Amino acid sequence: MFLAVMGVMAFSAQNAVAQDEQAAEPTAVEAAAPVADETMDGPEEVPMHQALKTKFIEGGAGFMALVIACLILGLALCIERILYLSFSKTNSKKLLAKIEAALQEGGVEAATDVCRNTRGPIASIFTQAFLRLADGQSLDEIEKSVVSYGGVEASKMEQNLSWISLFIAIAPSLGFLGTVIGMIQAFDAIMVAGDMSPAVVAGGMKVALITTVGGLIVAVILQIFFNYILSQVESLTIDMEDASISLMDILVKYQGK
Repeated sequence: MFLAVMGVMAFSAQNAVAQDEQAAEPTAVEAAAPVADETMDGPEEVPMHQALKTKFIEGGAGFMALVIACLILGLALCIERILYLSFSKTNSKKLLAKIEAALQEGGVEAATDVCRNTRGPIASIFTQAFLRLADGQSLDEIEKSVVSYGGVEASKMEQNLSWISLFIAIAPSLGFLGTVIGMIQAFDAIMVAGDMSPAVVAGGMKVALITTVGGLIVAVILQIFFNYILSQVESLTIDMEDASISLMDILVKYQGK
């Protein structure tokens, strides 16, 4: 559909240019001076916010508002995840050293207090392990609980990522939907005017292209944040697994004594 309209526009543009050249030959000399004066001044610079506002209105308030809503909601979820993951980071090596020292000095209760006073998913997993150790459970049972609770913490870190991916998919889809509607408007304008000139088709084509560009820009922005969040989740997951293995080694040594 898009290629067909572009071909019609190109064909009609050639005819229009040929007609304009024939009609404009007598007045070419008279129009030369005003044109020269206008080109000397140059185009006026438009502020960025004014240009964005103009494009928003030209793209259609309905579809552009939906695209911007996807951007706002997606960015809100991304910021929430980034803050959550930032507060979830823990210096696992330092925490393990404190736990080992607390076990030697004050036993299981002291190590449990150290974990409770430390924020982050790693400390939460360690707390569950020491609570089960205090109840007299075996190392195998403790290891199973650590693995299970680690999966729970990993699920918490991945929370709301599905909604971000949804907005990444919806934004360009809304842009493409606006493109189709703009093409329909272009054909309706041709039908009403009974003319295939580019001026008739340009309005619908402009709406179509603006909505598509807006949807793609929103998708690209959210995709960058989404990949960054995934990298942080993977890094924290690897750190949790490594710290859990080190914790089990510490518990084996403690029970051996």
